[in-house]
Amino acid sequence: METNKEQNTVVLITGGSRGIGAAIARRCAAGGHDIWLNYNSNHEAAQSVRQEIEAMGRSCRLLPFDVSDETAVHEALEPLLDEEVPFGFIHNAGITRDALAAMMSRRDWDAVLDVNLTGFFLLSRLIVKSMLSKRRGRIIAIASVSGETGQPGQMNYAAAKAGLIGACKTLAREVAKRNILVNVVSPGLIETEMIADLPLDRILPLIPLGRVGRPEEVAGMVNFLLSEEAEYMTGQVVSINGGLYI
Repeated sequence: METNKEQNTVVLITGGSRGIGAAIARRCAAGGHDIWLNYNSNHEAAQSVRQEIEAMGRSCRLLPFDVSDETAVHEALEPLLDEEVPFGFIHNAGITRDALAAMMSRRDWDAVLDVNLTGFFLLSRLIVKSMLSKRRGRIIAIASVSGETGQPGQMNYAAAKAGLIGACKTLAREVAKRNILVNVVSPGLIETEMIADLPLDRILPLIPLGRVGRPEEVAGMVNFLLSEEAEYMTGQVVSINGGLYI
């Protein structure tokens, strides 16, 4: 098993029950971290991830709450933060509600911004206060190629992911002197439920590598950004998109 410089350090992962989030949780556990696994409602999937992590000899605390609900965020995390400060916070929670701008409802706009962007604000604001006292920490937001380029039908999602990039760059400047590193991982098309309905036969020719990515490839980059080898990286956007956007 791989080990990190700091043993038994906790990593909090939002949206960790499926897809990229679950892959990140498994990879971080394999890298020597204990996991605080947030998810919204899929209890069965979250339990499955926990069992996998515990089989690796690491602990996994399940934290079911809506990241856009400020009261729920504080009720779930404040008691834990009083006892232990996570080394890492990975904001992966996200939803899509695609529609052309002229047809997009205010409800769908708000829902996507609330989970993808406001959720990051609520959690990072709370967690960074604890990290500041420890003078160490890693914060990583999972953005998207849509936030770098814009995509038709994703005005809300692209705005939220672009906002994540701006928020992380700002936060990185604010907390670097306290040895807290803030970076963004920006995936392209990754093999998850989110791309199940896309016309891949028309999209794959646009990707120089000619395939979609694997969740484990995103997780590997997250694990690197948590490692001691990444101690001089902050405020960066690392794209994992097969060359879709260069």
